Amino acid sequence: MPDPNGHPTPTAPYLAEGPRTALRRFTEADAAEFTARARESRAHHRPWLFPPERTGTYAAYADTLARDPAREGFLVCERSESGADGEGDPDGAIAGFININNIVLGGFRSGTLGYGAFAHAAGRGLMGEALGLVMDLAFGPLGLHRLEANIQPGNAASIALVRRAGFRLEGFSPDFLHIDGAWRDHERWAITAPAAPAA
Repeated sequence: MPDPNGHPTPTAPYLAEGPRTALRRFTEADAAEFTARARESRAHHRPWLFPPERTGTYAAYADTLARDPAREGFLVCERSESGADGEGDPDGAIAGFININNIVLGGFRSGTLGYGAFAHAAGRGLMGEALGLVMDLAFGPLGLHRLEANIQPGNAASIALVRRAGFRLEGFSPDFLHIDGAWRDHERWAITAPAAPAA
């Protein structure tokens, strides 16, 4: 249901907010908007990414993110510009998503990122801000020490995103992931939690 300004209202509380983006969990109510955005973004995503484009596959995807303790899923929602101070109000429009997969705790405390911007939000700096919010959650409340992003070498936009966020190139893995019918080479990018300040 829209707010008085005609913007959709969020269906789940925000977990973190920046000036232009906010993060929240996937919900069943997001299926129509998410899948429509995924269909609109097919040309933008291919051949790197295949988010769910139908409500049935979205439901299974969102359910896995909600129930699997080795995953954390975050919708990236836009905030509208308002006020002289430049602060935004959440309007709820879904700009993309960032998930932390393969979370391992214990002595490793690591997770692997999966993410995508929808076409209408690409190139606007929204995902960079949202990635910073996810990193704050990962290295704060989630207690992780390391985040990794495995990226196909030709995906220049994705490499630029993690490079700007401070990730370092750790190596190259041939035939690393099976995507779109073939085993694809990937670069391994990673970042570790900032060192705690000296007491």
